[in-house]
Amino acid sequence: MATTLLDGIGLLVTNDPALGDGSPLGEISGAALIADSGGRVLWVGPAPAAPSADSRIDLDGRCVVPGFVDSHAHLVFAGDRSAEFAARMSGQPYAAGGIRTTVAATRAAPDELLAANLARLVREMGRQGTTTVEIKSGYGLTVPDEARALALAGQYTDETTYLGAHVVPAEYAPDPAAYVDLVTGPMLDACAPHARWVDVFCETGAFDADAARAVLTAGIDRGLGARVHANQLGPGPGVQLACELGAASADHCTHLTDADVDALAGSGTVATLLPGVEFSTRSPYPDARRLLAAGATVALATDCNPGSCFTSSMPFCIALAVREMAMTPAEALWAATAGGAAALRRTDVGQLSPGSRADLAVLDAPSYVHLAYRPGVPLVADTWLNGRPASLLDVQQRAVGGG
Repeated sequence: MATTLLDGIGLLVTNDPALGDGSPLGEISGAALIADSGGRVLWVGPAPAAPSADSRIDLDGRCVVPGFVDSHAHLVFAGDRSAEFAARMSGQPYAAGGIRTTVAATRAAPDELLAANLARLVREMGRQGTTTVEIKSGYGLTVPDEARALALAGQYTDETTYLGAHVVPAEYAPDPAAYVDLVTGPMLDACAPHARWVDVFCETGAFDADAARAVLTAGIDRGLGARVHANQLGPGPGVQLACELGAASADHCTHLTDADVDALAGSGTVATLLPGVEFSTRSPYPDARRLLAAGATVALATDCNPGSCFTSSMPFCIALAVREMAMTPAEALWAATAGGAAALRRTDVGQLSPGSRADLAVLDAPSYVHLAYRPGVPLVADTWLNGRPASLLDVQQRAVGGG
């Protein structure tokens, strides 16, 4: 198996304290990394100690970090909601009802249009250092539309999430219970073969605790892992439900009680924070310091979607986390890499240690601190996926996010 030596790394972030300076980031200055043609990391350490390899690439002092793990994204959709954004910026409050606008456009769109838009967004993510992405359904809300969304998403990632319980579509407004029956019955039957996860928007105006529990337990009974949109618009039962059911993540976590924080800190459920949403809706940011101080595991993700947060940039979310949520640059980078991996219950991504996937981002900077220090600057010089430099679309589609 051919090997490649990445030499001349000014600073390498491994996310393995045993390999570096003992910090959570496992930093190694003056480092090197060897990857094999099978897409795995073989060796990391100080450059002078590097074994020989079949080929060598000099990174000329650049910083290398694990590829970003974006554990919350809605990429299968059609339509444009820029007018809604402009209205919010003019002072109108955000509400979840705009989802139905995208639902109408997505239902009307042919597969070719949805596939082209999905491919464009995945390419955007790859150019900005994302190597693993979770993709949700949720803009079809019919049996065939939800199934086709997951089938399309599955061409790019194994981290596919069934979100039939995004909102209650207009045709079921008079009888929301009938829609829950659909989501937990025929729609789940059609979607479970294409999904790894089940998700629900547990929020006022979407699904209450009883409906959310029914959706999640039905998915769990079909072998799907659980995720929850929780406590975004106000206090509610979502976080507690996520922790009770052993969900991999509770996402948003903007409005938390002390009991919510304690539940997250005492469980295996990751608090996934989505600061791009607060930026795009002019809403209060989650209190990351409160969660970290309690010992909760925190992840960062983009929540890329056409309504409340249309960014595909994990570096932008890192900068927001540092500036607006008082995370340190090191905490934000860990949350965007190892934290995202934890939110997907993955141990092969989000780190650069022997045996992990050789998914990494080469920064045109001497340190990862520049991700927050130079917000908005395209610092990702190259993205490596499966041990070779490539955009997400230039590789076999199933490799992205795959095991």
